[in-house]
This record gives sequence, C-alpha cells and structure tokens, in this order.
Amino acid sequence: MKPVAITMGDAAGIGPEILAKAFRDAPDVTRGCFVAGDLATMRRAARAVRGGPGMELPIALIELPQEALVAPPRCVPVLQVAHLAQAPKWGEISAAAGKAAADCVVWAARAALAGEIAALVTAPLHKEALAAAGVNFPGHTELLQAEAAAWLGKSVADVPVRMMLANDELRTVLVSIHVSLRDALAAVNFDNVLQTLRITHEAVGRSLGRAPHIGVAGLNPHAGEGGLFGREEIDSIIPAIEAARAEGLHVSGPWAPDTVFMRARVAGGRPGEFDVVVAMYHDQGLIPVKYLGVDKGVNVTLGLPLVRTSPDHGTAFDIAGTGRADPASLIEAVRAARRLVPGD
Repeated sequence: MKPVAITMGDAAGIGPEILAKAFRDAPDVTRGCFVAGDLATMRRAARAVRGGPGMELPIALIELPQEALVAPPRCVPVLQVAHLAQAPKWGEISAAAGKAAADCVVWAARAALAGEIAALVTAPLHKEALAAAGVNFPGHTELLQAEAAAWLGKSVADVPVRMMLANDELRTVLVSIHVSLRDALAAVNFDNVLQTLRITHEAVGRSLGRAPHIGVAGLNPHAGEGGLFGREEIDSIIPAIEAARAEGLHVSGPWAPDTVFMRARVAGGRPGEFDVVVAMYHDQGLIPVKYLGVDKGVNVTLGLPLVRTSPDHGTAFDIAGTGRADPASLIEAVRAARRLVPGD
C-alpha cells in the first residue's frame, strides 16, 4: 500500500482549511493520506477549523510519505515540501503563496511519477498568485502535463491531457481547458476533437470496465443547424466523430449543447443516454456539472501517467480563514483518486 499525497493549495485560500476538515471529519477516507505542504500553514488552518473551544486538530510533521500509513485517525500528517517565511493574509493574492502552492504540486507530481505515492489530490490554486510568482502555467493541468512530459522525455505536445469533471450524475470532458474563449474556438479542430475522443474512450472505459458511449456537444447553437449557425460542426466535429467510429469508438453527435447534458444526466434512478459528454470548451462543460452541486464534483486529469484528482471549486478567497469552507468535494476527490489507482 502506498500513501496518497494531498497538496495544500494556495495558503491564502480555503485549501488548507478543507484539508484540515477532511482529516477531522472523514478519517476513514483520509487514512493513509498526508499533506504535501507547509507545517505552519496547516497549523494555522487547524486553528481556524477546530471542532470547538479548546479542541485542537493535531498536526504531525513526517519525514517520509510512508509514515502517513501509520498516522492515527484525525491527525494531519504533513510532509514539509514548501516553505513560507510568513503566513500570507487570508484572501489576498500573494506571490509567496503562489510559489509555495506550485512547489507542492511539483513535488507531488515527481513523487507520483517515481512511484513513491499512489496518487495525488490537489487543493485549489489561485491563478493570479501563480502568475505573480512567475509560474508559467495557468493551472494544475498544464503544470502536471509539463512534469509528466519531462519525466517521459517527451515534448509537452506529445503528452496530451484533458480535464474531466464528474459527479454521481454527469461526466464531461473538455476539448480545451484554460484558454480565452477566442482561443477555445480556434481549438475546435479535427485533431483536437479526435484526440479528446480517444483520451475519453481510453480513460473512462478503463474506469467503467467497458467501452463508454460518448455524446459529443456541438459548438454552435443547435449544433450549427447544418451550417446556418457556423461550420465548425461540418468542418471539424463531424469528421472527428466519423474517424473515431472508424476506430471502433462508441460516439454519437454532435448534439445541441443546450440539451446534451440533460440527456446524459443520471437522475431518478435512470441512466443517462451517454456515459460521458465531450464539451468543446471550459464553461460549456463545467457549468452543467457545477450547477448540480460543487460539493460532489471531482476534477480528474486524463492522459497523465499518474492519478490526479481535485475538488471542483477554487480558492474562495472571500471566506478563507473563517472556517466555513465545505470539504465535501475534496473528500470526494480523495475517494475518486483511490478508485482510480490500478489494483485498488
């Protein structure tokens, strides 16, 4: 058995708080997990979420990941992989916090690639803090992709990854991730759509134990109406679907994007028409899943040679430090990571 690393996220946000709450409230789920982060930051978070007057959440410094496997319940093992000279103010963008958060992710990615940990779960980053720290990646997905490419000795382009957001009712995979809407539209081309279908088929199929039925969302209203509202469906999406079918993938569409997610939803004890929806850009795919409830959503990075999951929300600077943050999505992310580990 190998431990699971949970990166602490941005120290000025709710990441450390939801970590502390997860260890406190879900000891069965967090057993064998540890925080890759900063000891002082986690101690501050523990004080913010203590269970009542005088009740402190124990924070234990560990030297090796394996020590997490024998940590007692409701104790937070912390491996010191980042260093903050002083605690950032709650809810404020900090270059120091951005650098520390990135350092945690890099350490955990390398540990996972080296086989030292079973999986990594990432608490939220703040993209402006990353930029302030000079980190040239817009988020976790791109940073992990670069680490995986370096480890494999390949170019980043040769390690394609995709974001999947999933809960008990809906799965959606994105053709593009953290880019402007204008750039996202340009990314809807034959190669990117077909690559997304292949990655989705392989990853979701491995999870389900069978070939998934992939529903593809159109880009334009009504999936283009035969070219009346745009030609992306005709020029790129339909040819990619046909190529995927020729390879034996179970793919249908493109379907009108305003209804395809409802058709895929598992509700009222009835399965959806599709196992997963491929969406053409970030908000098209993520709004439907998040609308169903951020407390159950899990972000999974597909295409990496490691297991990585994350809660489906951000740093929530507006409530950081208040102890009000909900750890439910993080707890679900840990559960999902364990399910995705081969052999578990």
